[in-house]
Amino acid sequence: MQAATPITPRLAEEAINSRLTCLPIESLPLPQCVGGTLRENIYGERDQPPFDRVTMDGIAVDSQALRSGQKRFAIQATQAAGAPALKLSRAYQAIEVMTGAIMPLGCDCVIPVEQISVADKFATLKTDVVSTAYHNVHRRGADGRQGALLLEAGTLLRAPEVAVAASAGMARVRVSSQPAIMVMSTGDELVEPGDPIAEYQVRRSNAYAVVAALRRRGFVRVGDDHVPDDDAIMLERLSLHLDTHDLLVLSGGVSMGKFDLVPQVLAKLGVEEVFHNIAQRPGKPMWFGIGPHGQAVFGLPGNPVSTLVCLARYVIPAIAAAMGTRREPPERMALMAPVTFHAPLTYFLPVSIEHDDWGRSWANPRPTNGSGDFLSLAGTDGFVELPPGPNTYPKGFVSSIYRW
Repeated sequence: MQAATPITPRLAEEAINSRLTCLPIESLPLPQCVGGTLRENIYGERDQPPFDRVTMDGIAVDSQALRSGQKRFAIQATQAAGAPALKLSRAYQAIEVMTGAIMPLGCDCVIPVEQISVADKFATLKTDVVSTAYHNVHRRGADGRQGALLLEAGTLLRAPEVAVAASAGMARVRVSSQPAIMVMSTGDELVEPGDPIAEYQVRRSNAYAVVAALRRRGFVRVGDDHVPDDDAIMLERLSLHLDTHDLLVLSGGVSMGKFDLVPQVLAKLGVEEVFHNIAQRPGKPMWFGIGPHGQAVFGLPGNPVSTLVCLARYVIPAIAAAMGTRREPPERMALMAPVTFHAPLTYFLPVSIEHDDWGRSWANPRPTNGSGDFLSLAGTDGFVELPPGPNTYPKGFVSSIYRW
C-alpha cells in the first residue's frame, strides 16, 4: 500500500475542525459544571456590587462632619453584613459597620478600626483620617451593571467563572455534554502492568498516558480497551465502540506494516478517512477519520512520544472545539538553547519550562532518543513546534508551545 502524501500540521488541524460534530447541550446544576464549556450567555442579575458596600470594619460617618473637624462620634448602632440599611440620625453620630455590609443611609465614609479607639459607646479618631466621600466604600455598580454581559457562550468554566455565574443567580447553566471517549491500544506485544511479561514483550503504557491526559483536562467519560493484531477481533470491538462513543482515540496500528490493520478495519466499518500522514516528527503516520454517525476517530502512531505529541497537538484541541470552547491562540515561548534539525518536517521538540533570574520563562530543549523514548518525557512540560528543517533555531527563537 502506498503512503498518502503528508499534509502540514496546520492543514491537518483545519481538516479536523471542519469535520467535527458539535456535542449536544445539557442543563446542569452549577456545582457540576466546573471544567465544562458554557453554551449560553450569562448577564448580570443586578448591579455589582448591588449596593454601596463597606470594605473595612470600622465606623461609618458623614464625611462632612470629618471635614468640619469633628474627632469624636457617638456610636448609634451596628450595621451587620446581610442586614437592611440603617439610617444615621445625626451628623455627630456614627454607625459601627462590618466588612461586606450595606452602607448606612446618611453615611458616605468608613473609618477603619485601626484608626479609632472606642470607649463608653464613643469612637475617637486616633490620627488624621481621609475625609473624602466614599472612602473605603465599594460603590454600587462599580464592577458591572444589571443586564451587562458577564460570560459569553464558549467560556471554559473554571472557579472564577463559576463564581460569576453564581453571582448572576444561575442555579443551573447550559453546557456542552461531555463526550464519551474510548481509548484503545492495539498490538500483540503489549502486556498490562502487573502481568507476567516475556523478554520480547513491552508494557502497555500509551493508553495509560492518554487516559491520564484526558482526565487531567476534565474529561470524565473515558473508557479503555486493548485488542490484539487480529482483524476479526478488531472489527468486532471497533464496531461496538463506534456505536457507543462520540470519539475514539486509537494508539498503534496506523503505519505501513503488515499488522497495521486499523485503517482497513475502519474502512470496513464505514469510517471515512480524512487524512493519513502529517509532515511532522514525531507522529508522521497519524490517521483521522469520521464515522457513519459523525464520530471522530483518531489513529495515533504507537510509539509513545508520537502518541502523546499527537494527543496534545490535535486530539485535545479537537475535543475542546467539539464542545464549543472558545479557541485561544497557542502559548508562545522562546528557546533556551539553539536547536538544529535537518528533516524537512515540522519538528515537535519536548521541552521543560525554566525561569531565569528576571522571572522570564524559557523552553529548555529536552530531545528524546527517538519516538520510542518515553522515559525522556518525564519531567518535561510539553513540546514546541518548530518549522521544517534543515535549519538551526537560535536561542531566543519564539515558537508555539503545547503542554502535556
